[in-house]
Amino acid sequence: MTIIKHVLAKKGHDVHAIPPDASVFDALKMMAENNIGSLLVLDGDKLVGLITERNYAREIILKGRTSPETLVRDIMTTKVSCVRPDQSVDECMALMTARTVRHLPVIEDGQLIGVVSIGDMVNSIIHDQQFLIEELEHFIHGR
Repeated sequence: MTIIKHVLAKKGHDVHAIPPDASVFDALKMMAENNIGSLLVLDGDKLVGLITERNYAREIILKGRTSPETLVRDIMTTKVSCVRPDQSVDECMALMTARTVRHLPVIEDGQLIGVVSIGDMVNSIIHDQQFLIEELEHFIHGR
């Protein structure tokens, strides 16, 4: 069973974050520069929210606002689901599905240590399935 700690060991612990008083334009620019779809919103070291491309589409574009004049705090998601590094990929996938979220910050001893995405979960599951298939093939063919 793969746990989030293993996923972070492979992908790294890098976290892309922005303060809540930054403009949405700056958040979008940072997402584009890093080829990512979300940013954690940190007030100092404290996780206060998450801003995604979906927030932008629903809260800026559809409401006729402008991204340079709107602050991240005004459109960010504040109820952010978090996970621990000892939780399984299956648990996290179930949480993402139940709450319809694509990103989960990883918290250990009250500290933010990384973030995992639905893509990370899918890649981990595919890797585990490929490993299992190879093991079964070795067993069947007696190698």
